[in-house]
Amino acid sequence: MAKKSKTNARKRKQAQAAQAQAQGVSRRDVLRWSGFGALGVLAAGGAVFAGRSMYDTYVAEHDLTRIGKGKPAVVQVHDPSCATCTELQRETRKAMKQFEECDLVYLVADLTQPEGQVFASRHGVGRVTLVLLDADGEVTQVLPGMRQRAELRTVLKAHFDQHGTSGDALS
Repeated sequence: MAKKSKTNARKRKQAQAAQAQAQGVSRRDVLRWSGFGALGVLAAGGAVFAGRSMYDTYVAEHDLTRIGKGKPAVVQVHDPSCATCTELQRETRKAMKQFEECDLVYLVADLTQPEGQVFASRHGVGRVTLVLLDADGEVTQVLPGMRQRAELRTVLKAHFDQHGTSGDALS
């Protein structure tokens, strides 16, 4: 019997591989696709979680019924289309990080919403304004205009020390 050449064996294996590929999907392909699928599911789940968390924060910040419920509050009268309002919101949020979430309540009176308009007109304030309220919902101070976070930290700490439940809750 004649000896088979290595070239013929190699060509035969290549032909078999090409035929297997033409016939369907290999196990390696399935594993690769399942890995990508798992990453996709993880990414989608993370996006849903982050979106839900952002939505919950938005709803909590815009719930003006939380005023006067036993916690001092800071309410920003806010117009989302106003760049200065957005900058004040950013600075206020950074200044609020010195407090625990349950120590001092940060709320937004959105002027594009009826509740925000009612709040602003009841207190006689316009946009780019912070209204500080005690635990009973009584106005203690109104801060009109843009403020930087260093000033806000000082003002908010003094407000909390005077109207908060305990002065040692700050870190």
